[in-house]
Amino acid sequence: MSSDFEGYEQDFAVLTAEITSKISRVPRLPPDEKKQMVANVEKQLEEAKELLEQMDLEVREIPPQSRGMYSNRMRSYKQEMGKLETDFKRSRIAYSDEVRNELLGDDGNSSENQRAHLLDNTERLERSSRRLEAGYQIAVETEQIGQEMLENLSHDREKIQRARERLRETDANLGRSSRILTGMLRRIIQNRILLVILGIIVVITILTAITFFIRRH
Repeated sequence: MSSDFEGYEQDFAVLTAEITSKISRVPRLPPDEKKQMVANVEKQLEEAKELLEQMDLEVREIPPQSRGMYSNRMRSYKQEMGKLETDFKRSRIAYSDEVRNELLGDDGNSSENQRAHLLDNTERLERSSRRLEAGYQIAVETEQIGQEMLENLSHDREKIQRARERLRETDANLGRSSRILTGMLRRIIQNRILLVILGIIVVITILTAITFFIRRH
């Protein structure tokens, strides 16, 4: 495992040395050679990144008790990679400044100021790009949350409508039950009144019969 890592380290060291040498030559090359050199450096930077990825994978396979030293070396290599990319970017900007100064006849101090200004603008653009990406991500998340809320509200609305329909049905059933109970109560009262009248008639009939019987005897 460590032998593979060390092999990648050697390749990375050779490659970064070549990149450093080419970056230093970029500003002094004529336009045609400069374009070819820039493309070559970009390709080698990609190769260096792939080597770093392979090295990172190797470090993850190393047992935790032995991983610390390799992790520190990886951080150093990544910092070196970031420095190479920054130097490459500056060399391209410097070349652009030199060509423009030659055409316009600017002095060295003006070139340095313009180069610094361009670097500042580049950094501002990168920061603005990161802010836009963060804002876009927030907008996407907000839209997703809003969509979920609308879906939840739609479901709640359907539940409320179903509950209202059930309430209406219950009210209708209660109304029918109330009418049925009222009719039953009315019939019960009528039946009791009839029973009372019949009882009175029976009592009167019995008393009349008794009175008639007594008078005859």
